[in-house]
Amino acid sequence: AGAAVAGLAPAAFAQGAAKVFVLEDPALADYSGQAYAVAVAGFAAEAAPAAVFFPASAMGRDLAPRVAARLGAGLASDCVKVAVKDGALEFTRPIYAGKAFLTVALRTRPALATLRPNIFPLGEPRTGEGEVVRMGVTVPEGTVKGRVTEVIKEESGEIDVTEADVVVSGGRGLKGPDAFALVRDLAAAFPRAAVGASRSAVDSGWIGHQHQVGQTGKTVAPNLYIAAGISGAIQHLAGMSSSKVIVAVNKDPEAPILKIADYGIVGDLFEVLPRLTAELKKAFAE
Repeated sequence: AGAAVAGLAPAAFAQGAAKVFVLEDPALADYSGQAYAVAVAGFAAEAAPAAVFFPASAMGRDLAPRVAARLGAGLASDCVKVAVKDGALEFTRPIYAGKAFLTVALRTRPALATLRPNIFPLGEPRTGEGEVVRMGVTVPEGTVKGRVTEVIKEESGEIDVTEADVVVSGGRGLKGPDAFALVRDLAAAFPRAAVGASRSAVDSGWIGHQHQVGQTGKTVAPNLYIAAGISGAIQHLAGMSSSKVIVAVNKDPEAPILKIADYGIVGDLFEVLPRLTAELKKAFAE
């Protein structure tokens, strides 16, 4: 959906889509929860899909409940697994900061869900074309209650934490913004890594909010998550507990994050991180 998005169809076909529905309207040029809810709910009512999935991103979390309310349909949020059982879709989502999992069966149609990023891997690229279906979209005048006056894009050149294969995050244990150089050096030792941070580090002004991982930041599920100087508050765990492998570096042996980590290093991060970085560089050079 958008003002001019038909050109994105080939990318969907390359990942195995047989049919791509295109919803285009000038009112969809910039994201508006009101306008997009009208467009997506109208599509779902007309096309009658079995399910509609949204990313568990800031936009997806805003849009999905709006669409669900318009359709009177069930919504499962922040899901990490999808299955079919007895003819109904079942969704699994983490609860209690990833300490337990809840399975929800949606009996309504369509079933709506937000899916955590990076949980479901892309398939092998395929060749061939599919069918493009242009849906009629009418966003009534007055639907959008606000308008976008300016879009400021970040120009850091860094990989976003939600897209990285490896995330190296720093917390209050870094004791200041300068120590994030150790985190950046370790991240740079990997082919495709990003720098993350706890809320306390962001609130202290040590690093930008775009790096924040957690309940009030971004949800990540990389192949490897390294937490340095992060105690493991429940709000932070909620944003990274689905990572494939978790490594925690903390001088406190009782730090909560060590209880969920696959590998824990109890030690001074100012000594551990440089040694990890050096060993990684050596390993990748061989």
